[in-house]
Amino acid sequence: MNYKCLDALKSFLAGAYPDIKTGDWNIIPESCPPEMNGDITVNCFRFARIFRKSPDEIAQKSAEFLSSHPDVEKAEKIKAFVNVTIKGEALHRDTVGKFDEIMAACKVDVDRKKKVIVEFSAPNTNKPQHLGHVRNNTIGMSLASLMKRVGHDVFRINLVNDRGIHICKSMIAYQRFGNDCTPESTGKKGDHLVGDYYVKYDEVLRSQLKELKEKDPGLKDKTDEELFLQTEIGRSAQEMLLKWEAGDKETVDLWKKMNGWVFAGFAQTYKRMGVEFERTYLESQTYLLGKDLVEEGVKKGTFIKRDDGAILIDLEDVKLGKKVLLRSDGTSVYMTQDLGTTLLKYRDYTPDIQIWVVGDEQIHHFKTLFAILKKMGYAWADNLHHLSYGMVNLPTGKMKSREGTVVDADDLFDEMVSLAKSAAMERVKEDGKVPDDIDRRSEIIGIGAIKFNLLKFNPKTTIMFDPQASIKFEGDTGPYVQYACARINSIERKAKEMGLLEQTDVKWGLASSREEKELSVRISQYPEILKAAAEKMDCSMVSEYLLDLAKAFNRFYREHSVLNSDNDDLKKTRIALSFRTRDILADGLRTLTIDVPDTM
Repeated sequence: MNYKCLDALKSFLAGAYPDIKTGDWNIIPESCPPEMNGDITVNCFRFARIFRKSPDEIAQKSAEFLSSHPDVEKAEKIKAFVNVTIKGEALHRDTVGKFDEIMAACKVDVDRKKKVIVEFSAPNTNKPQHLGHVRNNTIGMSLASLMKRVGHDVFRINLVNDRGIHICKSMIAYQRFGNDCTPESTGKKGDHLVGDYYVKYDEVLRSQLKELKEKDPGLKDKTDEELFLQTEIGRSAQEMLLKWEAGDKETVDLWKKMNGWVFAGFAQTYKRMGVEFERTYLESQTYLLGKDLVEEGVKKGTFIKRDDGAILIDLEDVKLGKKVLLRSDGTSVYMTQDLGTTLLKYRDYTPDIQIWVVGDEQIHHFKTLFAILKKMGYAWADNLHHLSYGMVNLPTGKMKSREGTVVDADDLFDEMVSLAKSAAMERVKEDGKVPDDIDRRSEIIGIGAIKFNLLKFNPKTTIMFDPQASIKFEGDTGPYVQYACARINSIERKAKEMGLLEQTDVKWGLASSREEKELSVRISQYPEILKAAAEKMDCSMVSEYLLDLAKAFNRFYREHSVLNSDNDDLKKTRIALSFRTRDILADGLRTLTIDVPDTM
């Protein structure tokens, strides 16, 4: 959203430098620094390349022009910046007075609309999801939601690793120690039950590895991977994998049964997080994809066949070395499958952009994948993106862990909801009444606190997640932003009782304080924040903006009475400004897939 005075400035600058072909450009106002006088700041460094003039000269011309504009009280040049104080009525008229335009401006232009695939989550069916998956799911869902909010067509994709040696480990342990138990007979979620047997397998494997090394000291320097097939339970898992690949009925039936338990458990976890997918691909159905592509690449000269029969690609020219795509025995590697799956997704959706939300330990893998696809001649390979993210850790002792090293997602949710309930109960303790919706309210606050905390940092950052700190109603937290919405809901309820919500023209000129004007300025910035965040694939920009807006509202609320003024017109103006703020906060939170409770 722009201001009339800045639209006029744009026309003026275009006329002042008529010999320059300026193309498509805009003046994007920034919030004026709090230590300076002004409502907005115009950064003239941005125009130096456009007009091929010094930023200082452009700032001087801009300040002189704006000083004479009827909407402007003062325009002050500070080096290459112009701090502009806009008359209250004009500022609100051009911002919150055009609220419908602000919301409409959140959409990208039609010619910039894209078809986007966001692939995320990608769990294994041998254990429940953990804290790493929570960050992955949160980033993936919020990015997809953000992309959709600004107008792109978005498809959320999951690729579940439901086959392989690791899946067989859980199956072997269940065969030996499960006694035909089920989620129903044990009272456990299916993914937790299967995960227990994955842990049991690891216990037995470690015991057998230890026994091997004790019997033969010469093996002490061997890795667990090197000794895997020398253990009885390791060989058993490998034999089960071969049976599965051969279609052995008993093995496949057990695989289907245990995977079914896990998928049912995943569904509960996803539902609690608000995670949804347009499609889920299964590796059991895609793991053979890519082999034909590689054979075809040999014929075209893209890939090289070694004397031992292995097929590889030379990526030395892009500093990625050589990569084997088919082993000498004809078996494929994970990269081979990824080539096939990527092409499958392209054929299914013909996207303009494909995004993978995967941890930063896979940076090299995706660089290699994209380079191979470019070598294969796919023009769309230039629009493949790996959105990598860092690890998320917890302070020691803050949370239980089923396996001793990994924080279970369901445990995390339960703990956060419990903390949220305690915090909510503290706020209603005075009248002694427990709200009927306390459990639902606690769920919204607790899950929202997790998501907001994971999203307020750039994805690439390795972060420490402190459950106790993230649930506080003060500070840089999700509950702080939610509480601002709840406070405005309370204003609405009281205003309704006072008969102040009748339709009336808002007299924006009455809202002339710095705090009121700051709110309007920040509200007007919402569309640009959303579109910039989508462009950079960084939801932390939205989180930071929502925190700033919530803080601006709380400053306004502390300094100015909304409902106790002697002037009814001023009351209605401040109520309207509060509602505009709440609508932006709520829209931003929901864009991040965070719900908003009516009360806290």
